[in-house]
Amino acid sequence: MKKKQDTPDRKKIRERIRRAMERTATFGLLLLAIGLVAPFTDLSNTAMMAAFKWIFGAGSLIYLAARIFGGTDPEASVRLRRLHRMEIWAGVAFCVATFFWFYNTSRYPYMSLAVMRDTVVFTLAGALIQIIAAWMIASQMKKEGGNPADKK
Repeated sequence: MKKKQDTPDRKKIRERIRRAMERTATFGLLLLAIGLVAPFTDLSNTAMMAAFKWIFGAGSLIYLAARIFGGTDPEASVRLRRLHRMEIWAGVAFCVATFFWFYNTSRYPYMSLAVMRDTVVFTLAGALIQIIAAWMIASQMKKEGGNPADKK
């Protein structure tokens, strides 16, 4: 069974979708950063903490969805596709951090930094995965001659 050949129009559409998903993932990361400011502001204000919790959760879901639906170019090398898949795992780590924030706030009667311990740990793990993946993707694209869609 043969694969369909991509037309230039399909490649342009795929590239536009990839770029839009990159911007969406960046927006999700910004929401994560805003939501993570909560523990360092005022722990006694529970309404503000609840709002930051939902902002953080929205950011993690937006980031994960953008990474899943952003996809990769099927014509890219296997290594590059695996590195893009690695970014999805960063999104999973952010979602686990969100779970622990919701779980620990229901478990403890008052807000403290102990509630945020697991959230901060999984957020740092996701950030580390994201940083390593971004660095390796840039390195691999440089080895392969860059992104052909960027050359005009």
